[in-house]
Formats: sequence, structure tokens, C-alpha cells
Amino acid sequence: MKFANKLSIKVIAAFLSMMMVCGIVGVAAYSAGADSAVTKAKTASESESSDSDSKSSDGDKLTKDETVYVIADAKGAAKKIIVSDWIKNTDKLVSIKDKTNLKDIKNTKGDEKYSMDKDNVCVWDAKGKDIYYQGRGTDEIPVDLSVSYSLDGKSISPEELKGKSGKVTIRFDYNNKKYETVDINGKKEKIYVPFIMLTGMILSNEKFSDIQVTNGKIINDGNRTIVAGFALPGLSDSLKLDSDKLDIPSSVEFTADVKDFELSTTLTIATNDAFGDIDFSEVDNKIDELDEKLDKLTDATDKLIDGSSQLYDGISTLLDKSGTLVSGVKALAEGAEKLAKGAGDLDSGAGKLKKGTGTLNNGVVSLKSGTEELENGIKQLTSGLSTLSSNSSALNSGAKQVFTTLLSTADSSIKAAGLTAEKLTIENYSKVLKKIEDSLSDENVKKLAESKARETVSSTVKAQEDLIKTKVTEAVRAQVLAGVIKNAGLGMTPEEYKAACEQGAVPEEVQQQISSAVEGQMGTDAIKAKISQETEKQINALIEENMGSEAVKEQIAAGIESAKSGKKAIINLKTQLDSYNTFYKGVLDYTGGVDQAKAGAQKLSGGSTKLSGGTTTLAKGTKTLKKATKTLKKGTKTLKNGARTLSDNLNKLYKGTGVLVEGVEKLAAGSLKLNKGLRQYKEEGVDVIVDAVNGDVKTLVERFKAISRVSRNYKSYGGISSDMDGKVDFIYKTDGIEK
Repeated sequence: MKFANKLSIKVIAAFLSMMMVCGIVGVAAYSAGADSAVTKAKTASESESSDSDSKSSDGDKLTKDETVYVIADAKGAAKKIIVSDWIKNTDKLVSIKDKTNLKDIKNTKGDEKYSMDKDNVCVWDAKGKDIYYQGRGTDEIPVDLSVSYSLDGKSISPEELKGKSGKVTIRFDYNNKKYETVDINGKKEKIYVPFIMLTGMILSNEKFSDIQVTNGKIINDGNRTIVAGFALPGLSDSLKLDSDKLDIPSSVEFTADVKDFELSTTLTIATNDAFGDIDFSEVDNKIDELDEKLDKLTDATDKLIDGSSQLYDGISTLLDKSGTLVSGVKALAEGAEKLAKGAGDLDSGAGKLKKGTGTLNNGVVSLKSGTEELENGIKQLTSGLSTLSSNSSALNSGAKQVFTTLLSTADSSIKAAGLTAEKLTIENYSKVLKKIEDSLSDENVKKLAESKARETVSSTVKAQEDLIKTKVTEAVRAQVLAGVIKNAGLGMTPEEYKAACEQGAVPEEVQQQISSAVEGQMGTDAIKAKISQETEKQINALIEENMGSEAVKEQIAAGIESAKSGKKAIINLKTQLDSYNTFYKGVLDYTGGVDQAKAGAQKLSGGSTKLSGGTTTLAKGTKTLKKATKTLKKGTKTLKNGARTLSDNLNKLYKGTGVLVEGVEKLAAGSLKLNKGLRQYKEEGVDVIVDAVNGDVKTLVERFKAISRVSRNYKSYGGISSDMDGKVDFIYKTDGIEK
């Protein structure tokens, strides 16, 4: 993250610097020519550096700041290379040895002399001062610039483009040829010097409109537009990243609607120091931690999936046993009912009852033991369901938060697309998106596209109203002149009259009379009205003519196609939100099922307590029956009352089992959805992250380290001594395309 932030700051800083250069040098080049522009840029650069950079030097080494000016033709081919160097003599050395391969070297700021030895080393008589010199470069520049042009989709040369109108595209391609062969994990690979190419131009708003740029910025001050774009040629090859996952630009493309094409110049800055001073020490310390975090994330997700599977298996077992429990409770309730009815006949069957009291006593003991186990089981079930129920609110809240985030993202996407719509909620999103979809019908889109095109055409034509009116006025003036000449009885056409005046055949007095008559008529309301009417007529005719042009028809068709794509995007968005809405409702159903199961378990717990009490009473009764058959009459009456109580309680318990089973069924369905959702989260979330890293974090960092080293190694174009530090920037200036 620190690396990304530092690189972003470097790019932004270089970008802003380039914009300033475009504003200063571009205007200078337009007014004074290419060589003058280079000189002014060099002087400004050296002056700024003299005020700031020399103060920050640590004094350990001499430092050379180099600026290479590439004067190119309109296609980007270099015609001349001018190199400006500044050696910072912080330690006030008397003599400085400077290795250079430049030609025609001259001191640009001072009178210090130099001599050249046989090893191509320039020895300066510095006398403790900084050295500023300029020379001519003859070596190949590290990054080639190629500029191509097209008009309305067809390739065109710069010369042919002059004065043309239409959709113009200017493409800047950068070919990075400067690299080092570096060992990456035991393999020799090319690592290119990481140049950041920043290209800019200044465009007149009278000639250029609807300006667009790839990977760049546009600034409009009302009169002119500053356009700039950046690229990093060779970086993608150095990093070996899949272009489908990360597209690093190696070119810049400008497009605009142009009228009477003319371009003063373009400027491109190339700098490589953005990568050179990045500290990777902290990155190394974080690599193992990142791998460990990814492993923990994978393990935790697997455990979460296993836990949800165990939860589902446990609830399924509970659901299977619920049927047995219901059957048992039903049979018990039916038996208790029969017991209650049989208790009334117990008096007459006392003798028979005496023989069976032993068996009955054993059965009641087993019943008592079973009810105690049932009661304990129900208590455990109630506790477990209470735990699940306590988490229902958090689960519902989390699912709703995700839904709200998706809707907020959708709102932003709709707004970014230029559409106006009501804020999306869980309740209204379907209707709102359907309304947007319906508004993008073919008929509506066509009307909107035609209306927008007519608005644009009308604005463009009406911008020429003064010119049209001038031509109409000239035509009317010619008609008025013809009438005046005729009324004067001269018998000439306006052309013949003008020729006669030039030859001196018409007296000055007559010329003045005719001129006054013409101006008098031109100032009448009738003539003024005629000029206004004819001007309006010409404007309307031009608007209709342009509306019928192929270019406007193509723009309308393009607008319709774009709207169709937007409509498809709205349909896809609604489908995605519907899918999550289904999942969200499933979460609500699941938590609702847990809460219902909890309520059922609590009712069942109350019934089991009463059942336990009833079986205790029954046990006491059978014991009394066994010991005292003589008091059978009294005991059977007690048994009858206890049996009725038992029957009533068991009937209540049996009715409550239906709620329990229904709750357990919903709980099972919810736990299954939870398991599936967790698996989907792992497959589409965690696994994607792990696969993207795929153990290559260290290799990627090694490549960035190599890029940083290669960047630091490239210090100069014109040559530099081994005991010097240095940095170099390139400024490409292309020829203007002017009429």
C-alpha cells in the first residue's frame, strides 16, 4: 500500500509539472518557434533547480541533472536532440571531471572553460561553481515517440489534415527500448527502465469540441482546453501481469470534433525517477504475513463450512427423531385416554386388576424414567434453539446491510450513467428499475437522440450567424446597388459600374449620390427586415441540411445503441438484485424458523414438566394399588382422576409437537441455505483471492525491486561519471500542423 501511494504521488506530481510546462512552453512555442521554446524551458528549469535542489544535496557526491529536448516532426520522428546539463558543485571543487558523449558542448551560464581528454572525459575548470552546459545528442533515445492521425476513422497524414473538419483522432505510441537483463528467481529476464510518459497539448475551443483522452485529464478554462495523458511503456512486460487483470497503458489517444484543423505543437515529458526511491524493506516484512493471513482465511472458511454442515446434520437428525417423538407422544396420549376410561370400570374388575398390578407398576416405573429423559432432552433442545435465536438479529442485520450496500452501489451506477431515479430501497428497487427500463424504450430513446442531435446542430450553425448575416447583407446590398444604378439611368450592371468608377469614368459627385442612395435604402426597416428574414432562412436551411447528413445520422444511431446497452445493464442489475433478494428472504425465513422452533420447544418443555408430574402421581397410585387391593375402590378413584389429568396434559403435549416439527423443518432448511451460502462465499470470494495471489507475491515484489534498481541505474542520456549521482528527464516537442 505504501508503494502504491508513493507511486501515485510521483505520477500526480509529474502530471502537474507537465501541465505547467504545457501552459508555459506550449504558448511560447506557438508564438516564438521551436528553438525559442526549448531555450525558455531550459532556462526556467535550470533557474528553478538552482533555487531549490542545490540546497538539498548531501555533499557526498557530485550530482548531474540532465534535461533532453527532442525536437520532432509532426509524426514524432526526432529531428534534433538538445541536451542541457547542470552539475551541482556542492563541495566547491576547483576541477570537475565529467564523462559525456555530447557534441558541440558550450557553457550556457558562466565563463568556465573545459578540455576533453582521450577517454571522452570533459574536464571543467569549475573554480568552485556549478556548471551549466548544453550539447547536441547523437545517441539513440531510450523511448521512441510515434504520432498518428485519423479523420472520421480513416488514417491521414499531418499535411493532409490541415484545415480539415470532422472527428479527429491523434494517437501517441511509445516504444521503450531501454532495459537491463536481470536475474528473477534464477531466470534471466528483461526489465525495462520504468519511464512515465506524459503528453499534453493546448487546443482552441473555437476549433475543438467534445474532447476526450484515454488515461488522462482535460482542463477547460472557457477559451482553450489543456489535454494531457500518461502511459508506462514496458512496465507490463517487466511485471509479467495478465493484461486481462491489469491493463497498463503504453499509448495515449486524443479524440475531438474539429473545425478547420490546426495544431500548434505537442509536448511529451518522459521521467523514470518515480520508481527509483521506493523503499521495499517494509514490503519484504509483510510478504510472509500476507501468505499467513491468506492461509488463515482459507482455514477459517473451511472450518465455518464444516461447522454449518455439522449444524445441518444435527438439525436433520433432530427432524428425523421428531417423527418418533410425535408418534410416541400420540400413543401415550391415546393410552392415557383409554386409562382414564378404564378407570371407571376398575371397581368391577378389582380382582383382575390385582393380578396385573405388578405389571402395571413396572410399566409406570419405565414411563417415569422415560418422561425424565424426555424432559432433559427438551431442555437441551430449548437451550440450543435459544442460542441460535440470539444470533438471528445479527444475521438479519448483516444480510440487510449487504443488501443496502448493493442498492447504494446501484444508485451510484445509475447516477454515473446520467439517469435520474428515486433512491433504491429493498421495497421499491424492482419498481424503480422497471420504470427506468420502460423509459429506455426504442421510441423514447430515438426521440431523445434526435432532439439532442438537433440541439447540437442548431447551436453549431447559430454560432456562425454573424458570418451568414454578413454574406446575406452583401447580397442585398448588391441588389440595392443595381436598383439605384438603374434609377439613375446609367444603364450599367453593378460590376460594370464598379469598373467604370475604378477607371474614373463616373464623376465623383455621381458616385457619392449613388453611395448615399444605397446607404439610405440599406438603413430602411424594410431592408433590415429582409436581411433578418433571409439570414433566418439560411440558418434553418443549414440546420436541416446538417440533420440529414450521414455524420449526424451516425451520431443518432450511436446514441440509440448506447441507450440499448444501458437498458441491458439495468435489466442485468435488476436480475442480480432479485437474486440477492431471494437469498435475503431465505435468511429471514431461516431466523424466523429458529424463533418458532424456540417457542415450540418452550411449550414442549412446559408439557413435559406436567407429564413428569403426572407419571409421578401414577407411580404412587400403582404402588398403593399393589399394596392395598382392599382399598381398591378408593385407589381406583384416585387413579381415574390422575389418568384424566395425564390424558389432558398429553393431549396438550401432542398438540405442541406439531409446532416443534414445523420449526425444526424450517431450521433444517435455513441451515442448508447457510451451508450453501458459505460454500459460495468460499468459491467466489476466498478462493478467488487465493488464486489471484497463487504464491506469486514474492515474485511480484522481486520484479518491482528489479524495476526500482534499473530505474536508479539509468541516470543520464548524454553520459555520466561513475562517481556522480544523476537524473534525466526527456521533453519531446513535435512540429505544429498549421495552415
